[in-house]
Formats: sequence, C-alpha cells, structure tokens
Amino acid sequence: MAAMGRIGWTLSAVSIAAAVVGGMVFLSYSNDIDRARSAVANGARIANTVAGPIEYAERGDGIPLLSIHGAGGGWDQGLTNVADLVGSGFRVVAPSRFGYLGTPIPADTSPAAQADAHVALLSELEIDKAVVVGVSAGARSAIELALRYPDKVSALVLIVPGTYAPESPVMLEGSRGSAFAFWLVNTGADFAWWATEKIAPSVLIRFLGVPPEVAERASAQDRNRVMATIRSVEPLSRRFPGINIDSAPDLRRLPLEKIAAPTLVVSAQDDLFNTLPAAQFAARSIPSAKLVVYDTGGHLLVGQGGKAKKVVSDFLAQTGTMQPFGSGAGTSVRPMAPAPTALLTRS
Repeated sequence: MAAMGRIGWTLSAVSIAAAVVGGMVFLSYSNDIDRARSAVANGARIANTVAGPIEYAERGDGIPLLSIHGAGGGWDQGLTNVADLVGSGFRVVAPSRFGYLGTPIPADTSPAAQADAHVALLSELEIDKAVVVGVSAGARSAIELALRYPDKVSALVLIVPGTYAPESPVMLEGSRGSAFAFWLVNTGADFAWWATEKIAPSVLIRFLGVPPEVAERASAQDRNRVMATIRSVEPLSRRFPGINIDSAPDLRRLPLEKIAAPTLVVSAQDDLFNTLPAAQFAARSIPSAKLVVYDTGGHLLVGQGGKAKKVVSDFLAQTGTMQPFGSGAGTSVRPMAPAPTALLTRS
C-alpha cells in the first residue's frame, strides 16, 4: 500500500509539474503572439484605391521609394528591408501585398495585377515616380511594374529575386526540416511556428533560405537579425493567405529587355531558394543591369549587410538618386546621372 501511495504521489507530482510547465509555455506563447498581433494591428493604414483596399505604411521624407516585401512579409517587413539597405533621405512606402495582413485577396492575384495595385497606391499618395525595391517574391511585381509603368520607376533594385530562370527555377530548399516548416505555413499554425522558433530555430533558418552554419558563424548582430526575421513572420495566420499565393507562382518569361529603368540585382551563391540563376538571367536580360553576387549569406544575405547597403547606395548615387556611401550617404539628390554600365561584382 505504501508503494502504491508513493506511485500515486509521484504521478500527481508529475501531473502538477506538467500542468505548471504547460501553463508557463502557454502564457509565454500568449504574450508573444499578442505582441505580434498588436504590432501588425498598428502602424499602418488602408488606402482605398482604384485597385481596391491596400494596407501600407510610410516612413521618412525625400525621394519616394516603394519597398515590396517578400514571402512571409507585410508592410512591417517592407520597412525593415529598406532600413537595412538605405539611409535617410527617402519617403519609404511599404505596402502589404495581396493576402498579407490587412490587404485582401482580389480575384486576380497575378504579379501583373499586383503591379497595377502598387501603381494605384502610388497614385493615391500623389507619387509620380519612385525607386522600386523588390525583395524575394516581391521582385515579381517589381519587374511587372517596371515593364507596365516605365515612367513610374526611377530605379529598380531586385534583392534575391524569386523570379523566372529558364533552366534552374527558384524553389523551396528540399530538406525534411524545410518540408516540416512548409507544413507549418500551410496549416497557418501560429503556435507551431512559435514553438519551433524556441525549440529548433535552425529548421526555420533553413526554411528562410539560409544555411544554418552560415548563421552560426555570423556575428551576434547578424544572428539577432536572423532571429528577428523569423519572429517577424508572426502571426503566421495573418500572412498565410499571401504565402499561399507566393508558393504557387506563375513564373513566365517576361520581356525583361524592355525594362528602361537603371537596375541593380543582388543574390548569393548559397541562397537555399536558388535565386542566383534568376538573378543572373535578369541581369543578362535587362539592359545595362548591374549584378552583385555574394559567395555566402543565404537568402537573407547574412553577414553582407554593410556591403549590400554600400552597393545599393552607390548604385542609387550612379542613378542620381542619392550621394555615394561614406560621403553623406543616405542624403538624396535629384536624379540627373545616367544609368550604370552592365557589371558583375562578386564578393
């Protein structure tokens, strides 16, 4: 009887401990997800455009810059992406693309329709022309915008572009961990994403297109940036409809040779989303485009932040949009210089 009593006491203690731990985990998750939901519920506004309602945020003053986020993003990531690439002197407009956060899904979700929506937003904000920065899947509508509305684009910047490549398409990295993360995305599982971030962050790092060993070797600042990017996908349920659109892209060969805007294309050899062939194809096809390829960094260009910022600012200086990096970098100037000559830079 005494042994049975001890067993019963032990089971009760284990049950109580499990309940306490479970309660602490749930409380931690609730606090984190509430903060994430609150963050995306504030800081943006809705523009009622001819293309329908579009959520967007603005930051800064100066030369207009349209920041088009990638898969898993929204207006918040649009602001963060550009903050890492350019300094002050820009009026940054960061929309949420179709299905992300507060922007609804229209009948036509193609990159061409999304480009029309971008221009509708610019028109609503009385912006005649802008620098256009397209990151990852956001590069698709950035290219369509440059083709469909050439007079609206003063310069085009494509970062790790998830666009067309004739022989080696952009794709999800094929490990089991990435398959699991993709399952999380498709279930819209806020808790599962949060728990994976806490328990096995390397799974999500790889899912975001970065070799985990690259993140491990990076500086503390860059590692923190990678984890901040993972957290920025929360709440996943508010971004899932847009991710679903991006996961089944209509990647067709476009007449890139007709793009008139000065263009910069940036990628990395070890990008697990395989954006390098797309970047190379875009740079070959767009007249006078400049291609910059980093040996390492993955899809988030980990460890290349300072170099990428210099490349972008120097490119914009060559187009007459801002002063070169290190000479009052971030100060915008009126466009007056010619487009740069085609160039490949490897770092």
